[in-house]
Amino acid sequence: MSHAIDAVEIPIFPLGTVLFPGGVLPLKLFEARYLDMAARCMRSNSPFGVCLISEGGEVGEPAVPHGLGTIARIVDWDMSQPGLLFIKTLGGERFRIVERTLQRDRLQTARVVPLPEPAPQPVPDALKGALPLLEAIIADTGTASFPEPHRFDDATWVGYRLAEILPIPSLARQRLLELDDTLSRLEIIHQYLKQHNLLEG
Repeated sequence: MSHAIDAVEIPIFPLGTVLFPGGVLPLKLFEARYLDMAARCMRSNSPFGVCLISEGGEVGEPAVPHGLGTIARIVDWDMSQPGLLFIKTLGGERFRIVERTLQRDRLQTARVVPLPEPAPQPVPDALKGALPLLEAIIADTGTASFPEPHRFDDATWVGYRLAEILPIPSLARQRLLELDDTLSRLEIIHQYLKQHNLLEG
């Protein structure tokens, strides 16, 4: 694979949820393999990868993750209960898995290739109908769930935030994450909001 030169090795956390770049994901860790993983990441200030589970479950036997996920960086943690670690992660860039490895403690690691994000581009006029909904939700929810800067003028950021909050199945969210074309993602979301009468005007 020609991209293999750029690949980096990171721990993989298969979850029943999708993390988008710039998104916030709080996690409760109690399995030894993930407590160890989080401790190593915090010590070395290194990220791990979040992937939606393709087959299997979050607990127990190692699950098979989808091949495209998002870098997660730990930005806050709390261990006020013994054996339970609460972490808050922030989504970084998307990546594609090149090769997966299962470690002795059943933690998965993978060689991944980071995917470049498109340059910021404005939200096209035809798709601006979704902005009041997003602005209202963010104003209501606050910066803990939607950290600043709020880039309402960037179609990629707007698409990711809308994809996070839509009441859709995880697999549909995964498909939106996998789209490389910012405007296609926004068009699909806009169409969904229109069909469900969630657009203003």
